[in-house]
Amino acid sequence: MQIIPKASSQEVFDWLRLIRTQNVGPRSFQSLMEIYGTAARALESIPYLSRKGGEQIKPFSESAAHKELEELSKRGAQVVLASEEAYPRLLREIKDFPPLLTVHGQRDCLDIKSVAIVGSRNSSANGCKIAYDMAKELGKNKYLVTSGLARGIDTAAHNGALTSGTVAVVAGGIDVIYPPENKDLFYKIAEKGAVITEMAFGSVPKPQHFPRRNRIISGMSIATVVVEAALRSGSLITARFALEQDREVFGVPGSPLDPRCKGPNSLIKEGAYMAESGEDVVNVLGNLHYMRPTGLFDKVSNDVYAAPSNIISEDDIDKARLIIHEKLGPTPTNVDDIITQTGIPANMVMVVLLELELAGKLERHSGNRVSVYNFSNDLFERAL
Repeated sequence: MQIIPKASSQEVFDWLRLIRTQNVGPRSFQSLMEIYGTAARALESIPYLSRKGGEQIKPFSESAAHKELEELSKRGAQVVLASEEAYPRLLREIKDFPPLLTVHGQRDCLDIKSVAIVGSRNSSANGCKIAYDMAKELGKNKYLVTSGLARGIDTAAHNGALTSGTVAVVAGGIDVIYPPENKDLFYKIAEKGAVITEMAFGSVPKPQHFPRRNRIISGMSIATVVVEAALRSGSLITARFALEQDREVFGVPGSPLDPRCKGPNSLIKEGAYMAESGEDVVNVLGNLHYMRPTGLFDKVSNDVYAAPSNIISEDDIDKARLIIHEKLGPTPTNVDDIITQTGIPANMVMVVLLELELAGKLERHSGNRVSVYNFSNDLFERAL
């Protein structure tokens, strides 16, 4: 991806329409951009591609996109594309990075090196004090503190970093403040930091939205600190995301008699750094000399994605479609295995999988695996 200082209003409009289109997620967005070069060309292709996959869909309407941008503007919020310099650099490195973020607050703070602090909603008084003090110490050392605006540990961490700057990643639309009691905190955060989301305006937080939010919290941060968390909790999911994203993980140790301490204690047993203060985190990160790989993203002023040089013919796609469909089933299959076993070029496999995904027939899984819904002979018949 090539990085530009600031996107044009037309680019923002096109990217918004593309990511808001039915069945288009972060991975399929990337695939469409890699194939077609621009969001405008990708939007034109969606009806055709989805029809080939078995069910035609239409792009997100222009009127709906205009309405969302107008509502954001009324509330002083804005959209930041993944192609812009203001977008968090580390977040752009994860496989399923959000193509765009809605930002309420200071967009320029998003690229400051960040440490995430997460933990239990039903936190102890001691846990909240640790999170507050840790966030304050991290802020003094020029780290942005990122968390999820939830009750308990998240709230304490945000409050501790208010004077230095903090980012809240939320699971709903930027206009939906959740939990409601954090309304004042929401606006305080926006004064020196930002509240961000990948969700559409007006979206109400749902259970399936929180893991998506959690991958952003860990993805934009150098490290994730878990203060208190049960073994089966969203905070542990955030820590797992951090590990998958090759980021550092810290656990704050606690009493083995307290269920809220089992999560961080378990992480420490598995090799996470132990942290009892913000200073502990700062010292470890300072010794690691964590740096973004140079040359991974280049600053230029042209298109974010270059148009493909090798155009795939319709005849080639028609021949490949049945072969690829035969390799798919309800059990997740690694895409690399499909490429190896069929001998079909990767870009052609990507197009066929994209057809199915846009039609709502394909699901993506971790580890570059895919599966199909409602597996039947109809899948093969559509390929003929």
